[in-house]
Amino acid sequence: MRIVKYPLRNEWEALSKRPEIEVSRLYDTVRTILDDVRTGGDAAVIRYAERFDHVRLTSIRVSDDEIAEASTLISEDLKRAIKTAAGNIEKFHAAQRFEALEVETMPGVYCRQKAVPIEKVGLYVPGGTAPLFSSVLMLGIPAQIAGCSQIVLFTPSTPEGKVHPAILFAAQTAGITQVFKVGGVQAIAAMAYGTESVPKVYKIFGPGNQYVTAAKQLVSINDVAIDMPAGPSEVAIIADEQANPAFIAADFLSQAEHGSDSQSVLLTTSETLAKYVEKEVLNQLQTLPRQSYITKSLSNSLIIVLKDSAEIVEYINIYAPEHLIIQTADYKNIGEKIVNAGSVFLGAYTPESAGDYASGTNHTLPTKGFSKMYNGVNLDSFVRKITFQEITREGLSRLGNTIEIMAESESLMAHRNAVSIRLIT
Repeated sequence: MRIVKYPLRNEWEALSKRPEIEVSRLYDTVRTILDDVRTGGDAAVIRYAERFDHVRLTSIRVSDDEIAEASTLISEDLKRAIKTAAGNIEKFHAAQRFEALEVETMPGVYCRQKAVPIEKVGLYVPGGTAPLFSSVLMLGIPAQIAGCSQIVLFTPSTPEGKVHPAILFAAQTAGITQVFKVGGVQAIAAMAYGTESVPKVYKIFGPGNQYVTAAKQLVSINDVAIDMPAGPSEVAIIADEQANPAFIAADFLSQAEHGSDSQSVLLTTSETLAKYVEKEVLNQLQTLPRQSYITKSLSNSLIIVLKDSAEIVEYINIYAPEHLIIQTADYKNIGEKIVNAGSVFLGAYTPESAGDYASGTNHTLPTKGFSKMYNGVNLDSFVRKITFQEITREGLSRLGNTIEIMAESESLMAHRNAVSIRLIT
C-alpha cells in the first residue's frame, strides 16, 4: 500500500489504472474450452469439471433432494439472515417495476412502451475461495420479479460433487430450481450454447475470475448477452480529518479480501488521517484469516492525499469506482457531485458490506472504470422494453408529409412510397 501526496493532475490517469493481467494466453485457453463445450455438450462440461475442479460428475444438475437437504445443513441464524436479506432485496427491486406508458405525440399518432421479461437467463455464482450465496439472491430475486420464465444457476462443486448448502438454500429462497454444479469457463459455455442438460439462455449474469470474465466477453460477441464487463472488485473511500481511521481500515480490508487482484483506494485532504489509516490497516490485518489474498491486494492499493474536496470529486469521477464510500461531514453534498460510481455508501455507518449482503441494493456492479457507461444490475437488467405505435388515418395525414420529405432526402423512395400510397387511397 502506497501513500501518494498531492499528485499533479497529469499523474491522475496513471494512478487510477487498475492492476493489469496478461490476457493473450488466457483468451486462447478460454476459446478452446468454449469450442469444446459447444461441440461436446455435457461430456465436455464433465471432462473440464474433472480437470479444473477435480470432481468426477455423473450428472451436472443438482437434484431436488440435494436442494431440499440444504436447509438442514446450515444454521438457523444463517437461514434467518438469508431471508432478511432476501426481503430487503425483493422490496428494493420490486419498487423498480416499469409502468407501461402511452403518449399521443401528435393528434392521431400513439406511441406506447411496455416491459417484457427476458425469457431465459443464466446466473453464475462463484464458489472457489468463498461460496458467494449472496450473489444468488442479488441475481435470482430480480429475475423472479421480472418474470423470467427459465432461470438456470451455475456454481462450482466441491471435489466431493457437492454444492455449498448456503448457495442451495439461497437458491431455494429465490425460487430457483435449475441448479448446476459446474463452474468456470465450461459453465459459461453451457449457458451460452446449451447442452443436453442445459437450456441455451439469452443473457448471462454474475461475477467470476479472469477466466469467467473472458468467457463472458467472448460469448457476448455472437451468442448471448451479458450483464456488463467486469473485472476484480474495488472500493474508493473519501474521508476527511473527522473520519474514524478504524472504520476506513475495516472497509479497506473488507474489499481487499475479495481476491489478490482487488483494489482499495482512500482519498483525503488530511495527511494525519492517511498515516492513522495506514497504521490501522496493518493492525487489523493481523486478526484476519485471508491474509494471503489481502496482502497481495494491498500491494495494488493506494492512499492519495489531495488539496481539497473539489480535487477529490474530480479524481473520483475519473477513477469511476465500483464502490464508493463517503465518510465526511458533508457526505450528502459530496455524494450529489459524484457522476461515475457503481454504488455509493453515505456516512460513517454505511459499510460497503451492507450493499454486498442485505441493505437491498444490488452488489453486481461495473468495475475497472466501466461505471462511466454502465450501471449495476437492477430489475431493468432482466427485462426488455418493446415500443408500439398506432397511427390513425387522420394522424398519417398530419405526419405523412414529414416522413415523405425525410425519406426522399435520404434517397429511400420505397420508404416514401409506403406513406404516399396510404395518403392517396
